[in-house]
Amino acid sequence: MSGAGQTPVGAGNLSLAAVAQEATAETLPDIVMGQADAPVTLIEYASYTCPHCASFHDEVFDRLKADYVDTGKVRFIHREVYFDKFGLWAGMIASCGGAPKYYAISGMLYDAQRDWIGDGQEATIAANLRKIGLKAGLSQDQLDACLNDQDMARKMVATYQKNATADDVNSTPTLVINGTKHSNMSYADLKAILDEELGQ
Repeated sequence: MSGAGQTPVGAGNLSLAAVAQEATAETLPDIVMGQADAPVTLIEYASYTCPHCASFHDEVFDRLKADYVDTGKVRFIHREVYFDKFGLWAGMIASCGGAPKYYAISGMLYDAQRDWIGDGQEATIAANLRKIGLKAGLSQDQLDACLNDQDMARKMVATYQKNATADDVNSTPTLVINGTKHSNMSYADLKAILDEELGQ
């Protein structure tokens, strides 16, 4: 049986700690937005359940994309952080369409964060995440497969743990610009750092 009332088996019936304990050494590659040879690489560590991350995507990301990513100056990488199982569930939806749909679905998750978290209940969140997946053009069968993929959940958690440990990330959003770690900031402050890196 499939449908909106089911919680994800892959992550839903496992606590985040249980998934983490089972996390394999195998990790997933970054999904890159922008030109591979851009002079600046900006990595954003963010959680789909973090209000500050939603604000960053609302207030900063679109301008960053238009001014720097789309113009070939910045290579952007979004790395997911899982503070809770709901953030992991959202990540499973974001990755469900593969790299071509990842950033579109990721943006939808941030844009509608308050709506899909709703009352905070597992069944509500699972149903709302499925709605976002369907809106993004995924089928119920695709969503069932993605949300029940325990191996993928373990790889995602292993990837998060490895990257966040390597970059000493303990809050979100955290930005890593050409290897230097920065905390959340306004677009004006980010622009100043990027322009300095670009020699502008």
